[in-house]
Amino acid sequence: MKKSLRLFCSGLLLAALAAVASAQGYPSKVVRIIEPAGPGSAVDVFARKLSQELNTRWGQPVVVDNKPGGNSAIGAREAARAAPDGYTLFHANINNSLNDLLLNDACCRLNEALVPVTMLTSSPLVMVVNPSLGPKTLKDYLAYARGNPAALTFASGGTGSVTQLLGTKININTGLKVQEIPYKAIGAEMPDLLAGHVKTAYLAPTVVAQLVRSGKLVALGVAGNRRIPILPDVPTLAEAGLPGIEAYGWNGLFVPAGTPRDVIQKLQADIKAVIEGQAFQADARELGYELGGASPEEFSAYIRSEVNKWGSVIKAANIKAQ
Repeated sequence: MKKSLRLFCSGLLLAALAAVASAQGYPSKVVRIIEPAGPGSAVDVFARKLSQELNTRWGQPVVVDNKPGGNSAIGAREAARAAPDGYTLFHANINNSLNDLLLNDACCRLNEALVPVTMLTSSPLVMVVNPSLGPKTLKDYLAYARGNPAALTFASGGTGSVTQLLGTKININTGLKVQEIPYKAIGAEMPDLLAGHVKTAYLAPTVVAQLVRSGKLVALGVAGNRRIPILPDVPTLAEAGLPGIEAYGWNGLFVPAGTPRDVIQKLQADIKAVIEGQAFQADARELGYELGGASPEEFSAYIRSEVNKWGSVIKAANIKAQ
């Protein structure tokens, strides 16, 4: 009995020492970040800036590998199949959590097949309209919509996009029936929006800020829990009279399930230190997003809350994958 206990304790000690050793020696080779968006996109640019800083910090190459397509699902599948050793990271975004709701594919679910390291950025969407529509406030927009039920449209990034779900949630909460006009991607509606062919859109602050300042678009509300410095005069949707509606574009890093806990902790700590630097902080202020850095547990809880929130909208509106 005593001998068995000694062997058991020795095994625990060896396991603990191995874990420490893995953290101390990590990384010792190239680290790959799978990016499910195309080169030159905002998230790709952020991933490349992060990779450069981590390269400097670790003294090891950190490369960004673009795997676009499938509403971010192609990159997710490849990341989930990678060895769980910390040398393959996945730069997930909100599309991945929405895919999990619509596709119900166990291959690469966030919080399951891919586990969180930390959030990188989040940005509330801004509700904007073409100025030719007339309303300058959300209150006026809602009144116009009720008086002209067939006249209003909103742009979406297609089935399962956060812009579709935000527009749908506003319809549900207000009892309106603003018609959805789907586009191939979020942002693809911009020419039609500026021309007045589609009346309403929900876009990132950095995309619309200058257009709002120049009068080419009217911002009715920020779909976040507070105003944002890049558009300080634009109220939140709650302030403007539509409480309980928030929608963020977010992204963060994940690793395949089974990656050693100490490696995940080191990744989170190092990434948090990098994005707390002056350059990242300045970019966040200029572009209107918030930086993350939260613990894996906090990020995991946030993802669950997002899945619950948008899952209820998908169910209520009977949205199906196409």
